[in-house]
Amino acid sequence: MKLHKESKGTIIVATILFAIISFVSVHFLEMWALLIIIPLLIIFGLVFWFFRVPNRDILDHKENVIAPVDGKVVMIKEVDEDEFIKGKAIQISIFMSPLNVHICRYPVSGNVIYKKYHPGKYLVAWHEKSSTENERTTVAIDSLTHHKVVFRQIAGYVARRIVFKCNEGDIAKAGHEFGFIKFGSRMDIFLPLDTEINCKIGDKTKGGIDIIAKMIE
Repeated sequence: MKLHKESKGTIIVATILFAIISFVSVHFLEMWALLIIIPLLIIFGLVFWFFRVPNRDILDHKENVIAPVDGKVVMIKEVDEDEFIKGKAIQISIFMSPLNVHICRYPVSGNVIYKKYHPGKYLVAWHEKSSTENERTTVAIDSLTHHKVVFRQIAGYVARRIVFKCNEGDIAKAGHEFGFIKFGSRMDIFLPLDTEINCKIGDKTKGGIDIIAKMIE
């Protein structure tokens, strides 16, 4: 299983803690040490599972809006996007549990024209106000269909590190990685009002693969 490069520090810390706690448990608890070691081993395994990098065949897209993350669609509604679009947009929100792959991908192809990091709170990621009050990043793309598409990585209650490696002027390719969020979090996508929506609340998405909407030229 291939692990994401963001896993290095977390896995080193987890390995050291596992080794220390296991040693202490065996030394002081003897035959009862397994009561500590087995649950720790499960948690240790979940850390590796969290940072997995699945093999996915990413296709080229023009009109299609691709799911940027693995997760569950928790919101589809018309909103006012005040940071970049400065007007009405359709917001699609996808919640990622700690068990989901947390690689963040471009939802559309085009040119990166805006990016900004916002410090903030750590409300639970499914909270509606997390989109504007939590730690987050905002990225905007001028798509190949000449639409402005905005998307946000949003830190959740247990997420404490957002990584986004894109810059204004970069070429974005739908389905390709641009960042990572450690542990539970959310991704919001803001689309033009005339976008054809191909998902519904409750749908499970596979990042880089599933088509969640289609841009109308």
